[in-house]
Amino acid sequence: MLLIPSIDLRGGRSVRLLQGDFAAETRYELEPHELLARYRQLGASWLHVVDLDAARDGTPINRSLIHRLATQRAVQLQVGGGVRDAAAIEQLLRGGAARGGVARVVVGSAAVEQPELVAGWLEHYGVERVCLAFDVRHDEHGTPRVRTRGWQSASALSLWEAVAAFETRGLKHVLCTDIERDGALAGPNVALYREALARFPQIQWQASGGIASGADLAALAACGVPAAISGKALLEERITREELKPYLPNA
Repeated sequence: MLLIPSIDLRGGRSVRLLQGDFAAETRYELEPHELLARYRQLGASWLHVVDLDAARDGTPINRSLIHRLATQRAVQLQVGGGVRDAAAIEQLLRGGAARGGVARVVVGSAAVEQPELVAGWLEHYGVERVCLAFDVRHDEHGTPRVRTRGWQSASALSLWEAVAAFETRGLKHVLCTDIERDGALAGPNVALYREALARFPQIQWQASGGIASGADLAALAACGVPAAISGKALLEERITREELKPYLPNA
């Protein structure tokens, strides 16, 4: 299993939200480039970056910062938040003059609201360069239902229906966040990812939400998840270097 450290950006600063609530924000003193350097030194090969401003209201005020982070090549960036048109994908993948382009773009809300358009992006840009993100809350029957627009809007779609819409379109990478676990350090929803792997074994799933310890990483690895995203636990150094080593390829 590959561990992908996460950095959430809001107003150019590194932050974490609790269960997607913008009113429950924790700001961290370390600058984003300092965090990238820390994770690179630990041995990370990928970094997951979320532009919370773009996710919430479509304002990409962190775009120039993201391009600066991408200029270094030791760690590849996958970036999401407010990616709702091809222009945003082009800007992120290609960067600009003397600025870096990211390795992979994460598409969330658009995959639910405009699936045919997003299927075209998978074909045009390639399945390695586009990851679909489905953020879920469980309903009263235990079904994971997808939420959009920075987790503010509910959808009638289940996670399984959302993924199935792209099953014949070459989809390879899916990031799934259990919103109720996100930022809560309550442990990952291993049962959710075990079911996801059983239903769609061809997908390279990225598990997100709840990781708090080395035991949590081991539990996800044991169920067969190809990759896991961790933000708060790594920011607060709750997992030892020795516990991280098996999941960081350059450690």
